[in-house]
Parts: sequence; C-alpha cells; structure tokens
Amino acid sequence: MCIFPTEWQKQDAVLMALPHEGTDWAGDLKSALTPFIRIASAIAYSEPVLLLCRDAKAAGHYFCDTRNITFIEIETNDTWTRDYGPITLYENGIRKFLDFTFNGWGNKFESTLDNAVTRTLVERGYLYGDYEKVDFVLEGGSIECDGKGTLLTTSRCLLNPNRNPGMDRQKIESFLTKKLCLQRVLWLDHGELLGDDTDAHIDTLARFIDEETIAYVTCDDPADPHYENLKMMEAQLREFRTLKGKPYHLVPLPLPSPKHDRDGNRLPATYANFLVTNHALLLPTYDDPKDKAMIALFKTLYPHREVIPINCLKLIEQGGSLHCSTMQIPAYYFSE
Repeated sequence: MCIFPTEWQKQDAVLMALPHEGTDWAGDLKSALTPFIRIASAIAYSEPVLLLCRDAKAAGHYFCDTRNITFIEIETNDTWTRDYGPITLYENGIRKFLDFTFNGWGNKFESTLDNAVTRTLVERGYLYGDYEKVDFVLEGGSIECDGKGTLLTTSRCLLNPNRNPGMDRQKIESFLTKKLCLQRVLWLDHGELLGDDTDAHIDTLARFIDEETIAYVTCDDPADPHYENLKMMEAQLREFRTLKGKPYHLVPLPLPSPKHDRDGNRLPATYANFLVTNHALLLPTYDDPKDKAMIALFKTLYPHREVIPINCLKLIEQGGSLHCSTMQIPAYYFSE
C-alpha cells in the first residue's frame, strides 16, 4: 500500500527556518523575523515545530515560550521550507521521506545549502522514517494533493525547462504518478501572480479543501493585469471532475488589493497560501479590507479548526507567504 497524504491528515510537526544575515532578509532582519516568530508560535501552541536556525541559543530568545519548538542549527540559503523540505508518503503504513532536488526555482537563486536540508535532518535523527534521494527537481509548493490519489499542479512550473529539461508533460506525469502513488494529475495551464519567483506554484493559486472542494484565487477587476489569466484558470477548474466524475465545489478567494514594494513592483499577495495543522488553520492576511471576510470564510471551510490570521505583508516582500515558509511532517504511522 502506498499513499501520498494530504495536509489535513495527522501531522507530527511542522518544519520552518528563521531568516538570518545570509538570506535576502538581511537588509531588514528584525522586521523579517516577526512573521516567522508569529507563525512558529501559533503552530507550537498545539503542535511541535522543527525550527532551522544558525544559533539555537540566540533563536530561543525571540520566543516568549519555547515549549514544542526544537531549534536545529543547520545553515540555509533561504527560509522557504515548503520547497526544499521533505515530500512525504506512506509505504505499508510507514512514512517515507522523498528528498527531491531543489535548484532555487529554476536556478534563479543559490540553493546548495537548502538542497541538503532534508538529508541532514534525516542523518541527525530529527526526521525518522525511510528515506530516498530522488533525482528530479520538484518543490513542495508546486504540488497539491487530495490524499486520494489526485495531484493538482501547474504546467508553467512543472513543464518549465529550468526544472527538468528534456521531460515533456507525459514523461513528468508518468514519473510523478509512479513516484507519488497517484491515480492522476490535474494540470492548470493558466494563472500566475506578479512578483512570484516560482513560475506559478499551485499553493499561490488553488488548494484542495477536501477531495471534492477546491479554493482558488479570483480577480474581478478587468483593469488588473491578473484578470484575464485568472478567468482562464477558473474556466479550467470548472472543467475538472472528481474521481467520482462530479464537478468540484469551487470556493473563490479574491485577490487582496494590490500590494507593492518600495520600487513599485507588485507583490504576490494571496489568501490561497494558508497552512492546515492538526488543530488550526493559519491564514495569511495583508492589512487589507478583504481580510475580515476571508477569516469568516475560512471559519466555515474549517469549522473544526481554529482559524489564526497572521499578517504576512513582510513575507511577500521576498515573494512568498505563510504556506511557503512551512512544511508539515506527517505522522509516522498512516491514519485517515
């Protein structure tokens, strides 16, 4: 039996990394630390956090309460553990860590240290389970699964020649179907956010709420440069069918009002970049008029989890948001 679990199934911990002087956050490190501390603290309230850092003692001083947080001294290039952390599946009910190659989102950024993180965590005993190094470039933020064998992804990312040159859609789909124990792959051919360095990661655009429900980013302003592409993405989502042959229940997530950096560049603010933990739903917010409505919406989508809003305006300055900064570690033994 082989199963690729979804995010809402039982977790043992969440992996994160603190920004440091060697990351792109160095110019405003104090402000950059704030959202990471808030996210880690919110998770640690009810679930363990594995926190990568340069200096464990110094990192501990950032927190009022360090219970449930394990500080691990490992050098990193950046903070986006979603994309270089382990991708986990179950074989015969026991978890297995797949260590895919991370190449800095298509060789855009230095990634040697990040690419070694999963192996180092396994070697040091922080991650226990079976382990396999996979010679294939894949980021965790580029794939979204429903736990039943359906994978949702984007062709702009996975088919980009800066990842796995020489492999077409058929070869990539065949490889992932076998490696991740899938029944099928649903490809979105439209949708991308300005300011996103990932070549359209799915976790910025569309997410499974359950095996029959997909929440997706929308734009209703014809003057917005996202409008046409997101409308085409919506149309494609409406064509998708569940494994039972039914249309998906689609939940629109409106784009926040445009956010820009100091140079006027659009930043990739999205409510789709949320994190599901065992007891909570961590929702990125942006000091935006739509924040309140999104908090209310997610309370209806996750009635049995506490919805915790976290201001992620600082995170999007470097192209990511809440989900990008985390990677769940599924429970050792599989359970529904």
